[in-house]
Amino acid sequence: MLILENLKLALSAIRINKMRSFLTMLGMIIGISSVISIVSIGDTMRSVMADQYKAVGSGLAYVYIRSENGYYSNNESFTLDDIEKIENTFKDNLDYHVTTRSSSKVTVANGRNSSSVSAVGIQDGYEKVTPTVKLIKGRMIDESDQNGEKMNIVLEETTANEIFGNNEPIGKQIKVTFDNYNGKETKEMNVVGVYRSEQSAIMKLLMGTATKEAFVAESLLTSPDGSYFSPYFYKNKDTNSAVFKERIVNYIARIKNVKPENVIYYSAEEESGTIDSIMSGLSAAVGAIAAISLVVGGIGIMNIMLVSVTERTREIGIRKALGARTKDILMQFLIESAIISAVGGIIGTVLAASIVMIGGRIAGISVVIKPQVVIGAVIFSAFVGIFFGMYPAGKAAKKDPIEALRYE
Repeated sequence: MLILENLKLALSAIRINKMRSFLTMLGMIIGISSVISIVSIGDTMRSVMADQYKAVGSGLAYVYIRSENGYYSNNESFTLDDIEKIENTFKDNLDYHVTTRSSSKVTVANGRNSSSVSAVGIQDGYEKVTPTVKLIKGRMIDESDQNGEKMNIVLEETTANEIFGNNEPIGKQIKVTFDNYNGKETKEMNVVGVYRSEQSAIMKLLMGTATKEAFVAESLLTSPDGSYFSPYFYKNKDTNSAVFKERIVNYIARIKNVKPENVIYYSAEEESGTIDSIMSGLSAAVGAIAAISLVVGGIGIMNIMLVSVTERTREIGIRKALGARTKDILMQFLIESAIISAVGGIIGTVLAASIVMIGGRIAGISVVIKPQVVIGAVIFSAFVGIFFGMYPAGKAAKKDPIEALRYE
């Protein structure tokens, strides 16, 4: 009953000083909303990246050779013979054959409508090692396109809509201006397919594919010496990642006569782990910095509670004269500070959830707000109130009733 009575007194005191109570809560609102927002954004980013890497497939990998000075040059390119050797040597460890990827800036035009894209030279089966490429019309580039007799192109859905509008693109001819080894060159090309990229904007930035892409035959973008920058492959599930990496790096170093440390191996599996670790560290670090605002909010509560104790000195004296014990006064002020802090925590939680959800809707991603984070934030905010309210409450409880009654 005494706790219930103290609760009523605390709520009454908060209602009497609404504006002061709100301003006192403001520090907790800002602190809790900052911490929850940052943690939720971090969890959301990790979830989005995990989903995207899962869609890409953990087996996807590629290699390239770095020169001694740390840069790439044509001397470190792969030939078709190199790619065949790699495929034959590791065929038991691969789900699909080794493929390649080259790119060039191009402009695709249909009459007055045009769009700047990145033309990607691929081989047959490229879509098998890139599960985020979903063919929705026509076909992909295949072996029949590699001899150079057929000038075919596969457009991304957004590009097709830009230059064709509501018209059917399959079978139509467009002008494609290449800017590559031969300088600027315009070719008439036939649209044979349209695909949809299911890779998120975030992953496109991380994977270096932020621009719109169109697929053409690899032979159209091959360098004059017939070399390729990087072979792509898809490791099967039964192959140990660490062992495979060591084997293929050492093999490529041997056939290309370079040091193993200059063979750069990239895999979606490794990248996923690295990004997850970075995001976890960033979330923890930034969250810790944001948590400092909780301390500031707690100090604000302590400051206002000290003012409240001074203002209510006569009230304390009257309550003690009527039989209130020291612990009753202590509980009254502790409950009051805890309520102020907890309500601030609840408002901050709602604010943070709203900010994160609105941001997720704008970005087009599913947000992650963990219930344990929300519950923990509210409980922690209440404890902050109790901790920083301890000194003012103790000061109030220790007041001499006679001196308190004399206070004007």
